[in-house]
Amino acid sequence: MDSSIRGVRSAVNPYEAYVYAYPHKTAYRPLEPLRPLRDVWADEPLDTLFLYLHVPFCEMRCGFCNLFTRTGAPEELTRAYLDALDRQATAVLDALGAQDRDAAFETAAFGGGTPTFLNASELERLCDIAGRFPGFGAIPLGVETSPATATTDRLTVLAERGTSRISIGVQSFLDEEARAAVRPQKRAEVEAALDRIRAVGFPTLNIDLIYGIDGQTPATWTHSLDAALAWRPEEIYLYPLYVRPKTGLEHRTREWDDQRLSLYRIGRDHLLAEGYEQVSMRMFRLPGAAANGTEYCCQTDGMVGLGCGARSYTSRLHYSFEYAVETRLVRSIIDEYVAEKDFEFAHVGFELDDDERRRRHLIQSLLQASGLDLGLYRSRFDADPHDHFAAELRSFDDRGWLETTGEVLRLTPEGLAYSDAIGPALFSPHVQARMKSYKVR
Repeated sequence: MDSSIRGVRSAVNPYEAYVYAYPHKTAYRPLEPLRPLRDVWADEPLDTLFLYLHVPFCEMRCGFCNLFTRTGAPEELTRAYLDALDRQATAVLDALGAQDRDAAFETAAFGGGTPTFLNASELERLCDIAGRFPGFGAIPLGVETSPATATTDRLTVLAERGTSRISIGVQSFLDEEARAAVRPQKRAEVEAALDRIRAVGFPTLNIDLIYGIDGQTPATWTHSLDAALAWRPEEIYLYPLYVRPKTGLEHRTREWDDQRLSLYRIGRDHLLAEGYEQVSMRMFRLPGAAANGTEYCCQTDGMVGLGCGARSYTSRLHYSFEYAVETRLVRSIIDEYVAEKDFEFAHVGFELDDDERRRRHLIQSLLQASGLDLGLYRSRFDADPHDHFAAELRSFDDRGWLETTGEVLRLTPEGLAYSDAIGPALFSPHVQARMKSYKVR
């Protein structure tokens, strides 16, 4: 039996890893030879693309953060970064245009880092760069922000340029818990930022909260949930706190306890009772708020990523730039990016064979509350998922994590609670080996 299956059957820890994409970026390697973008995008579907622009700057690095970002970037660096982003956009548009087909984008996002680290005029420039791509301004746009950078002038630029969703990382409404997560912010600052967001007006507000912080209790967790609910956000994300290498919490003094699962259930049940619907283990949404979302399907549609921390997805190749968490290396990679003149090649990535493509479709579908459309899977892969993943699906079913309704295979509520164990158990041996051999830096 595959070791990953044995691990799922015996595991008591539901928090193996957060699977927001497959394969994980630590499975990427330098591409030899380099892949010309014109070849990468040749014969790829271009009718439903996702445009993602990455801004690798923050005003501070939180203790739990392992994102590709740096703090304290001077204005000359942010200006040079936007210049490089514009050059990269030119190369990507040339590659897409070389296919003699019209590219169509369904949704867009600015992530990071913290995109609103950029000032208002720099955000205008960022939107101008994104505006070079077909449909920008008329398609849903999501932007991440923080309490310190959600200023009225920045928010106004984003609203005027078509932003439909603002996501703010609050994590906790209690000052002492924010400090424990190495996120030094005051509740008054958070509330003021939320007030500005609502005053400027966006169709969707998302608030991120974290459970598992040192000293957090069911009572304090419920306090933060209620504080968030006072703003009636269209979306709320509940994240379990992970301690990752090269982060501020790496050297914490005690092991993470099993309280996270209890806190997750408290949060889930609290939000369901308040009328929210569960979209995934992490995401909860008010009914009707989906109208501000997107038709982009991560299982089948391509992604065009711009920026040194962005990924791009085609059906056969996922590619990006080098990845790091350590401050010195992050700064070095950003410096190399802003100096780059030739963005016509993919340098680092992962090539997906048929098995990896099936695994990605299964993982990206199963970890959503809506589940896996069996008919869609069969139409793409000429077989049933049970034909390809019999042992894995049987092990999940044995634990009461799966249910089938008509043509939909989905996780049960208990299965959703174990999403961070189920996702990694579906990683291929090849991806697991690459991730294991990757040296975190």
